[in-house]
Amino acid sequence: MTTKYEKVKEQIRRVISSGQYQPGDQLPTESTLMDKYGVSRYTIRRAMGELENEHYIYRIQGGGMFVEDWQAQRQQQPVNQKVVGVITTHLADYIFPSIISGIDRSLSQQGYSILLGNTHNDHPQERISLQRMLDSNVDGLIIEPTQSARPNPNRDLYDQIAKSHIPALFINAHYDNSSLPFIDVDDRQTEHDLVSQLFDKGHQRILGIFKIDDMQGVDRLQGYMDAYMEHPSMMLMSDVIMYQSSDDIAHIFAKIAQYLKASDRPTAIACYNDQLAIQVMDVVRSIGLKIPEDVSVVGFDDYQLSAYVLPGLTTVAHPKNQMGMDAGNMILKLIKGEEVEPIIYHPKIIERSSVKDLTK
Repeated sequence: MTTKYEKVKEQIRRVISSGQYQPGDQLPTESTLMDKYGVSRYTIRRAMGELENEHYIYRIQGGGMFVEDWQAQRQQQPVNQKVVGVITTHLADYIFPSIISGIDRSLSQQGYSILLGNTHNDHPQERISLQRMLDSNVDGLIIEPTQSARPNPNRDLYDQIAKSHIPALFINAHYDNSSLPFIDVDDRQTEHDLVSQLFDKGHQRILGIFKIDDMQGVDRLQGYMDAYMEHPSMMLMSDVIMYQSSDDIAHIFAKIAQYLKASDRPTAIACYNDQLAIQVMDVVRSIGLKIPEDVSVVGFDDYQLSAYVLPGLTTVAHPKNQMGMDAGNMILKLIKGEEVEPIIYHPKIIERSSVKDLTK
């Protein structure tokens, strides 16, 4: 949880880094800052003390606080420390350990270490992680953008990365208005193929459940719709539940249960990812239905547990290890000043036993 002084520190640092104050400009007094941010003198002093340690400000005894030439200070810090910053929305669960392991294997072969940042898919946490990387003067950055389908309040830091010529790239998603290279999965076409396969097995009434605050979910939703657009006679049988990271998952499960209790319930459910699909399987069982006899379920990403749940989950093989290796190799090329091209994977569908073939 972010403390008061950290929030104040980040807000003042944002004002400085945005150029509202130039090097040598005097900052407001402690009393003025206390009133502005509604905090105690202790909070202001702690925030300003850390900004002073990080060379954003300096003090003159009896004269106040002033903006230091923080960009020049950063340029004077040691270079070639052989550290690459890696920022992901999560660290210890789902597909991320495999991605990070692949990055580490690639970089360690060239003598680089990694500095990890975890945003918890939260923009304020993303800001803290990005600022930490900039303060650490990393040689390069590998970033999974946070809530990539929503407007990003941290655009100023991404502009600072570009302005400082820090080698950087995106993984899993990217911003269309950014010039940074990226490594993505073709989520739209792959979800289209997955839903089309359900059609081939006789399923027409398919419930889609997609998270829409990141581009992966938006693209998978679009792929689901693309598949139905190719079968106009079945369009009225499509149903979609859209949600965001901040939504109460219990409400989502309750809504899924309502669909499953209806007389015209879906014969299959296409989930945003495997993590959700495994939870949905529990919802299906909780109302007395069987998988795949009553309802088929498919996921996305080939999460490690997907092969071990009963029945085994039909899913899509996210190239997590390969993505990590490719991201490491790409950032090394960028550090060397070499040109790179975006990488887009076209993963395969892994068929297991969570789908019933209704044509047989």
